[in-house]
Amino acid sequence: MGILDWILDEIFDENWVGRRGEKLTEKELDWVNFFGREGYTLRNIYIPKNNGETSEIDLVYITQKGIFVFESKNYSGWIFGDEKSLNWTACLPNGQKFKFYNPVKQNRTHINWLRKYIGANVPLFSIVVFSERCTLKKVTIESTDVRVIKRDRTYRVVSDIWDSSPDTLTDEDVNQLYNKLEVLTNVDESVKLAHIETIKSKHTTQRSQNNTSSNNNAISASEMICPLCGKQLVLRTAKRGSNAGNQFYGCSGYPYCKFIKNL
Repeated sequence: MGILDWILDEIFDENWVGRRGEKLTEKELDWVNFFGREGYTLRNIYIPKNNGETSEIDLVYITQKGIFVFESKNYSGWIFGDEKSLNWTACLPNGQKFKFYNPVKQNRTHINWLRKYIGANVPLFSIVVFSERCTLKKVTIESTDVRVIKRDRTYRVVSDIWDSSPDTLTDEDVNQLYNKLEVLTNVDESVKLAHIETIKSKHTTQRSQNNTSSNNNAISASEMICPLCGKQLVLRTAKRGSNAGNQFYGCSGYPYCKFIKNL
């Protein structure tokens, strides 16, 4: 962790750091544009599914090479996982562990729905971006079309893919794709609420099917989703009051959602 990230962790809460992380990934793509490559970025895209639900993509970068599809993760600690496992594990310095859904599988689902929506043979590149605040201790990826990186490698990885890939889209194609996806970033509030309700429903179903873990220091993949709003739970530390110094899981939608899960 760099000195700036350490200072920000001390001053701001995990929710602010998460929002900052997505913006930093977008900034990395701005540098890609600055050094002679051109593309458009879009964030929080709600792709419609055949069953009336939506699949939310964190960030896309639309270029003549194809579409770079980003899944952003802002965990701390050591990260362990492989391409085929259902869940990955984050290990914190205090020895605590928690599991989260395999982000490679998660982004693959996003890409499948994106491909169906755009209805064209457009190259789609999957990039899972973790914060510089973590260490990718043991992450095994076999597929050549998937990259799992820390955020500070975004510029280099995108540039490498760019330089090794042919131009497959014209400027007109890029503009059409941008216009088709841009409208999905401005969906009606009812669509967003329906998306949250779907996640909550799946969360409730998963919880009812899972027995209570014998490891009190672990939190299951399903429990990493806020049951109130559907956003991701993040590990936080109380900084004041009688619980100062104690850790808990809080909703990344704070202050709009104040759900907490005590350890």
